[in-house]
Amino acid sequence: MDLAVVWAFIIAFAVIAYVILDGFDLGTGILFPFLARHENRDTAMNTLAPIWDGNETWLILGGGGLFAVFPLAYAIIMPALYAPIIAMLLALVFRGVAFEYRFKTVRGRWLWDVSFFIGSLVAALTQGIALGALVQGIDVEGRAYAGGWFDWFTPFSLLTGVAVVVGYALLGATWLVMKTEGELHDIARRYAFITGIGILTLIGGVSLWMPFLDVEFYFRWFTFPQFFYAAPVPIFVAFAAFSLFQSLGTGKHVQPFLSALTLFLLSYTGLGINFYPHIIPPDVTIWQAAAPDASMKFLLVGASILIPTILAYTTFAYWIFRGKIGRDEGYHH
Repeated sequence: MDLAVVWAFIIAFAVIAYVILDGFDLGTGILFPFLARHENRDTAMNTLAPIWDGNETWLILGGGGLFAVFPLAYAIIMPALYAPIIAMLLALVFRGVAFEYRFKTVRGRWLWDVSFFIGSLVAALTQGIALGALVQGIDVEGRAYAGGWFDWFTPFSLLTGVAVVVGYALLGATWLVMKTEGELHDIARRYAFITGIGILTLIGGVSLWMPFLDVEFYFRWFTFPQFFYAAPVPIFVAFAAFSLFQSLGTGKHVQPFLSALTLFLLSYTGLGINFYPHIIPPDVTIWQAAAPDASMKFLLVGASILIPTILAYTTFAYWIFRGKIGRDEGYHH
C-alpha cells in the first residue's frame, strides 16, 4: 500500500468536505446584504446555526494533516501564501464572532450583519486566491520557497478568487432554496440563477486559462491518450449545469443544491487531474513531500478513528436539523 497516495486522498477528501460544507454557509454570508429584510437574514442564519462550526472541523483536519503528513509541502506552501491564509483565518474569526453576537443586540445588529458579510466574503476570496496561486505554481529552490511576498497576487489568482466567491454564493443560494419558504425562498432562487450563470462563465474562463499556465496542464487536456481521462469532466459539468437550471426552473427544492455540489466536485476532480502526482506544481510530488512511512502509519491509525467519528456526528447533526425552517424557529428562540 502506497501510504503517500492514501494520505493524499485523505487530505483531498478533507479539503473537498470543507469546501462543500463551509462553502454553503460562507455563501449564505456573501448573500446576506441582499436578502431584503432583517427577518430574512434571521431565518438564513438559523438555517446555519446548528451546523456551521462543525463544518470548519474539516479545515483543521486538512491543514493539520498537511502539516503532519506532508511537512515539506506545508513548509513551502505556508510562506508562499502567508497573506491570504492569515486573512482567511482572521475573516473566519470575525465571522464566528458576528454569528454569536448578532442575536444579542438590536441597535448594533447592522454592525454584526456587515461583519458577517465581510468575514464570509474575505474568507471565500482568500481561499480562491490561495488556490489560484497554488495552481499557477510556486517557486521552489532546493527544499524551500524561493518566491517573493506578493507572488500569490496575480490576474489568474484574482480570477480564481472571484470564481470561489461566486461558487460559494451559488451553494448558499441553493442551500436557502432547500431550507426556506416564502419570500426568502424566492429571493434565493433568483440569486441561484444569477450565480449559476456566473460560476459557469468563470469555470469556463479558469479552465481555458489553466492549460497555458503550465505545459504539463496543456499536455493532460489536449493530447492523446490523456485527453480521454480528462474529457468526462467537462461533459459531466454540462449535465450538472443542465440539472441545476432545469430544477430551479421547475421549482424543485433539493435538486438545485445537489447539482451545485456536483459542479464543485467536478471542478475539484478537474484540478486533481491537473495536479496528480504533484502536491505543489510543477516541482514537488506527493512522495517527495511525504513524511517517513512510520509517521504516516501512526497517523493513519488516528485518522481511521477520527474521520468516521467526524462523519458520524456531522451526518447526525444534518439529519436532526433536516427539512425546512420556519420564520420563527431557530437559534434565538
